[in-house]
Amino acid sequence: MKDMAKLGVILFAICAIAALALGATNQMTAPIIEERNIQANNESRQNVLPEAKEFKQMDDKVFKKVTSLEEGLIAEVYEGTNGSETVGYTIKTLPKGYGGQIELIVGVSKDGKVTGINIGNMSETPGLGSKAAEPAFKDQFNDKPASELTLVKGSASGEDQIQAISGATITSTAVTKGVNAAIEVFNSSLNK
Repeated sequence: MKDMAKLGVILFAICAIAALALGATNQMTAPIIEERNIQANNESRQNVLPEAKEFKQMDDKVFKKVTSLEEGLIAEVYEGTNGSETVGYTIKTLPKGYGGQIELIVGVSKDGKVTGINIGNMSETPGLGSKAAEPAFKDQFNDKPASELTLVKGSASGEDQIQAISGATITSTAVTKGVNAAIEVFNSSLNK
């Protein structure tokens, strides 16, 4: 009985020391991780709206008043400026794909064109859904008008059509849904 108590105290001490070490490591690395996440998001915004030199986060009220969107689909909206002129907006959407949430940043110019999309974190199937991040799929959105886009299987023939990834329709649908949500926010709240 005495040996079990001694063993329990030793195990407790080891666990306590390990927990304290993990907590200290987290405290030291959290600001660095946050800084890198901010930098990655800024680079993504710059990629999808290259004319902008600075980005300013807009109030959540901009997209919360669009009641037709499902809760949590829009994460943030940034206004892109070049000097004092607004050149467009970046809208982060979080549609649900086959493997879970897809982090998607959509750039829309002031004149109502999709300037690009960038796919961040996602857990889509390698070799299928992960192809959404490849230029062959995501570049289809470039220069599309800011009106609802339609996903088609086979060749896209219209200006408002996007060709689905073969074998990854759920992922293709999710990305298109995210872009359409960004377009809806632009048309209802930002295009003034």
